[in-house]
Amino acid sequence: MAALTEDEIRKTLMSMPGWSYAGSAIHKKFALQSFMPAIAFVNKIAEAAELANHHPDITINYSQVSISLSTHSAGGITQKDFQLAAAIDKIYAAGN
Repeated sequence: MAALTEDEIRKTLMSMPGWSYAGSAIHKKFALQSFMPAIAFVNKIAEAAELANHHPDITINYSQVSISLSTHSAGGITQKDFQLAAAIDKIYAAGN
């Protein structure tokens, strides 16, 4: 899968509230009620990532979960990143 151009990335992000583009990845922070709901959210992301065979960088700071998505094999951001980002947004919406 080929990396998207910067214009393609920015255009796609316009329809993805909360996601931003920096460096060679797209990023979003999610706020949960406390640590255990954050861990449960991350576990659901892990399941979706395994199904997609596409794995995000995840940072957990107590009740805040930060996600970074990039397709390392393509050297940038691809449609796989946006597909997983949309799946993560759905997981979050279903649990909050």
